[in-house]
Amino acid sequence: MIDLEIFSPIHRWEHPVFSKAGLNVFIKRDDLIHPLISGNKWRKLKYALTDACSKNRTHLVTFGGAFSNHLLATAAAAARFGFMSTGFVRGEAVENDTLFLCRLHGMQLIFVDRTSYRDKHSVYNEHFGDNDAAYFIDEGGASPHAVKGCSELVSELPITYDHLFCACGTGATAAGIITGLQQHDLHTRFHAVPVLKNGEQIRQEIDQYLHEPSNYTLHTSHHFGGYAKTTPQLISFIEEFIRSTGILIEPVYTGKMLYAVLDLATKGTFASGSNILTVHSGGIFGLLGMKDKF
Repeated sequence: MIDLEIFSPIHRWEHPVFSKAGLNVFIKRDDLIHPLISGNKWRKLKYALTDACSKNRTHLVTFGGAFSNHLLATAAAAARFGFMSTGFVRGEAVENDTLFLCRLHGMQLIFVDRTSYRDKHSVYNEHFGDNDAAYFIDEGGASPHAVKGCSELVSELPITYDHLFCACGTGATAAGIITGLQQHDLHTRFHAVPVLKNGEQIRQEIDQYLHEPSNYTLHTSHHFGGYAKTTPQLISFIEEFIRSTGILIEPVYTGKMLYAVLDLATKGTFASGSNILTVHSGGIFGLLGMKDKF
């Protein structure tokens, strides 16, 4: 059976800005679901793995960069549930902690030049087109299966929140949470924080998965220079957050999203008394590849 026991508590985030504004801010700790298959990674993989089993596919094939938390999560999930796994890695051959752990979990790594990598289906077909055991999983796990898995987060919430925030890369996690809110007929305002430049484009990524329109908010000015880019301001925020809460976050996704929430609260965006939920989407191994930023 493809399943993990979900352990994703909700912790309060205390901050003087929130106290002054009369806000109740919480963090959904999806980073605690599993040490390696954590956060939205498990939610996005769950039904893909179930589908692979139903089709008798025993070899998971996926894609990611050299520091990809998705690659590591897929490698760990493959080992946990008895699959073989292969990861196509974007760019030149390198060694790092993330890829070491991928290999340790049995994942074969194939490095692909950046030009060829853009056409993932072509790369997959070249190596596995005739392999009936292989199962394609897109970069980041983005798929309708991912949306279904992420939608289940909403059913775990103990109260109805006024606002719900998550970081946004491919749009699948956001689409899943929006779908969950729609399924439960909740009027929670959903906020997506794109972590890359030109974040408005993520709206198309989200909307392609939605069965009905949704009036959500995109906050496109908290990318700090683009995907995996940082600034001293962001790093300082993350260091202070970890020191004051004991919760590890990274600068690629959750760090940017939480900074956005604090920034918006500072500017008086939310009504006093608002209950705000943020989603910690895991991926703290991303810190290992960015030690030089701290």
